[in-house]
Amino acid sequence: MIVVSAASGSLGRLVVDHLLARVPADRVTVAVRDPAAVADLADRGVGVRRGDYDDPPSLRMAFDGARRLLLISSPVLAPADRVRQHLAAVDAGRTVGVSAIAYTSFLGADRGADGMTEAHHATEQAVLRSGLPWTMLRHPFYSEAFLEPGLASAVDSGVLSDPSGGRGLNTAFRSDLAEAAARVLTGGDQHVGRAYDFTGPLWTYPQLADAIERVCGMAVVLREESKQAPGAMGWLHGLVRSGALESQTGDLQEVLGHPPTSLDHAVARFVASPAGS
Repeated sequence: MIVVSAASGSLGRLVVDHLLARVPADRVTVAVRDPAAVADLADRGVGVRRGDYDDPPSLRMAFDGARRLLLISSPVLAPADRVRQHLAAVDAGRTVGVSAIAYTSFLGADRGADGMTEAHHATEQAVLRSGLPWTMLRHPFYSEAFLEPGLASAVDSGVLSDPSGGRGLNTAFRSDLAEAAARVLTGGDQHVGRAYDFTGPLWTYPQLADAIERVCGMAVVLREESKQAPGAMGWLHGLVRSGALESQTGDLQEVLGHPPTSLDHAVARFVASPAGS
């Protein structure tokens, strides 16, 4: 049995979709805070159990019998709360004797606890101490966070704002990361003891403008954005301009067995979606 925790979220649902393309539904179980939120998965034959990161006994019941457990990181961002939740999940997996655990970590979590990596570093260490066979799936930032706002504006106005300062981005799409997780969960022992640093192909805003022109058949003007965006996006753009998102590995393509999603495909998918149209 494969158990996917936090499966009601965007990533978890995509992982389940990819799993169902590879294994029978009766081999897949989801552990969620609110089982009613995934009634559609139950209708597809997926096992549904209550597994609340804030309720350790529920995690032990949810993970019991798991051959593979995918521990998807909690949506709670406060590091202390996130660490507490993750450690409860790791302990539950150890207590019930899951055969192997895969954890959705973040790039750089192996190098120390600093900012974004604090909770992920602590969780990786807990996984290693648990004695369970493990796989680390270190994610980059999601491509959607950068592409979708700019795409909507560019397709509507023909102007694409570029906040990158000419630097590249190594982001990856949720769908690719979800497929990679599904392949790890169904790939036997070949992924056990491996730590994957997932990145997508390095892309730039000029390349995105070219992709919009090719896919949509329209001229796109690239406009350098010098004014910092408010809130989290301003912080993210600062990371991009510093070059912090330019590290690259081939791990994602290796696990997928095919190239990750291209900009052209992403633009076409966006334009065809209700949000894009």
